[in-house]
Amino acid sequence: MNRYAFRNPYHLPTHFYNLKADLEELPPPPLNPLTKKPLNPQDLEVIFPKSFIAQEISTERFIPIPPEVLEAYSVFRPTPLIYGSKLMEYLDTPARIFYKYEGVSPTGSHKTNTALMQAYLAKKDGIASLSTETGAGQWGSSLSYAGSKFGLNIQVYMVRASFRQKPGRRIMMEIFGGRVMESPSPTTEAGRKYYAENPDHPGSLGIAISEAVEVAVKNPEIKYSLGSVLDAVLLHQSIIGLEAEKQLQEIGLLPDVVIGCVGGGSNFAGLSFPFVRKSLKENAAIKFLAVEPEACPSITKGELGYDHGDSVGLTPLLFMHSLGKDFIPPAIHAGGLRYHGMAPLVSHLVKHGMVKARAYSQRAVFEAARIFLKTEGILPAPESAHAIAAVIDEALEAKKTGRPVNILFNLSGHGFFDINAYDQRNKAEN
Repeated sequence: MNRYAFRNPYHLPTHFYNLKADLEELPPPPLNPLTKKPLNPQDLEVIFPKSFIAQEISTERFIPIPPEVLEAYSVFRPTPLIYGSKLMEYLDTPARIFYKYEGVSPTGSHKTNTALMQAYLAKKDGIASLSTETGAGQWGSSLSYAGSKFGLNIQVYMVRASFRQKPGRRIMMEIFGGRVMESPSPTTEAGRKYYAENPDHPGSLGIAISEAVEVAVKNPEIKYSLGSVLDAVLLHQSIIGLEAEKQLQEIGLLPDVVIGCVGGGSNFAGLSFPFVRKSLKENAAIKFLAVEPEACPSITKGELGYDHGDSVGLTPLLFMHSLGKDFIPPAIHAGGLRYHGMAPLVSHLVKHGMVKARAYSQRAVFEAARIFLKTEGILPAPESAHAIAAVIDEALEAKKTGRPVNILFNLSGHGFFDINAYDQRNKAEN
């Protein structure tokens, strides 16, 4: 079997896939934070572009990808599907391991998929500026890149722990023209509360979201852009799984196990949802495994119910697994997974038993990353290394049973901008 699936233009989808079209029961609707009643789509217009809202509420099965976005995708999509033969040899497992490598995007992560689409929709609506938050910096980099492609000003609130751990991401955002601030910052009411308590507060995605949303609410010329959690974001990320589906079809395979890391849920959903459709419509026996950090276990330790997506309470109430909007996670190196809540659609699948969750320690995750670098020759982002830890465990389980399962996972980003995190981890262990 060839190690790489070549970049065939046929693999690039022309439409996104919307899981909501195939669910017998939809998740409970978002609630207005003031009235606590089901949200009216018009209520979101103070925050989001109208075209984005239309996709957020859509239940159409397939949403066309505009030609301008397809052209932007063609720079790096379709991304390669790689046969993990070297990792398989190292583990001496009968399992067949495949990974979709999203690290080949211009910003080194899957976040570019929704960033380009959201920037296009904002430009279409006549919007000149977008505000956002970023954890590890992958989303902020991606939106800054997308802003440079479609002529938008991008303002990014970067979680302080990551701002200081990952200067490379900040530099990349600024090269693309993004304006980056540490969060919590003294520039917003939401940020000042935490900044006054502790100028070195490590921050959280919830706080950074509050700052970015506040900026949009107070300035009608600015709209807010979110990189995960929301239905429309998961819709855009479905391009990952749609490509993987076509690539695996060429070699006549269907995955037995689909794995992805989860913070807000976008990269796991992007890979898995097209295969969830196969389970729903074709009764395909596929195991779906969402992997999170022990330090921020929103699914395995959080409660399922309504909660705000931000720390201050400006955003709509979402029905999701959550550790609580006031939860401040430790400053782990997987900054993209330091979020208190899980995407409602992912939470819905967990509730109905279609998705299982597993949490790993930072130590186990970094060991998995080392093994992957030594075998596959790619340094994974700390977020993606969570998925790799689960892949290794599943492959070793297959070794015990002798069952040649097909494992598919999302390598959602490279770790080159996270080299300081790996350095700190090495120093801590030596």
